[in-house]
Amino acid sequence: MTVSVCKEAKRIVIKVGSSLVTNHGEGLDKEAINRWASQVAKLRDTGKEVLMVSSGAIAEGMQRLGWKERPEEIHDLQAAAAVGQMGLVQVYETAFFQYGIHTAQVLLTNADLANQERYDNAKATLDNLLKLGVVPIINENDTVVTDEIKFGDNDTLAALVANLIGADLLIILTDQDGLYTDDPRKNPDASLIQEAKAGEPNLEIIAGGAGSSLGKGGMLTKVLAAKMVARHRSHTIIASGHEQDVLLRLASGEMIGTQLIATAVV
Repeated sequence: MTVSVCKEAKRIVIKVGSSLVTNHGEGLDKEAINRWASQVAKLRDTGKEVLMVSSGAIAEGMQRLGWKERPEEIHDLQAAAAVGQMGLVQVYETAFFQYGIHTAQVLLTNADLANQERYDNAKATLDNLLKLGVVPIINENDTVVTDEIKFGDNDTLAALVANLIGADLLIILTDQDGLYTDDPRKNPDASLIQEAKAGEPNLEIIAGGAGSSLGKGGMLTKVLAAKMVARHRSHTIIASGHEQDVLLRLASGEMIGTQLIATAVV
């Protein structure tokens, strides 16, 4: 019987998408974030180090500004992110404080990881935060990015962070059960791919398609993220964040979603 790679992983990057931390775009879902904090606290009790890459800032900013549709202009997105980051940090800080855990806001841009000195500084900061028992809450620094330096989506950011700090595992939580052989919303005969080798070309073909109106990342960005971390010998799990206690069950060895294994350089 196949066992989830999460059971043995010691350093984990967990990415939660917009649909898992917001009320359908109407601001942040505090109860949902409280549930993530509870699960992460229990993971830490087992000796695992956890970093979170969280979407939700722009959605929260839109709600606070009274915007019903996600803007397309970069400066509007930056403004929404700046407003929304205030709420995102507050909710995460409050949620983890219940468990005696400190959090840290870490905002990154592609330029931070493309420049060697800034890359080394970012790595040193994250390593030190983990040593201090802090849970970093990481997001793209939307308030200063331009189209040329944007990561494009938090799946890519999560992969870059996983590589940066040498994570054993990247868990991408989404509103889908995992990667299917075809789009299950269109093809009732589509079946869930439980395990595959990260970087297999056919996975990118299978995963093609757009994301929701809230989040930019579809399944393709998740498969590409798995390919990125596989180059550093790290595994990826793509699973539904709507599964009850998904993180704890994965850590117990239960197979949930799609497990993409790093078996060779891809």
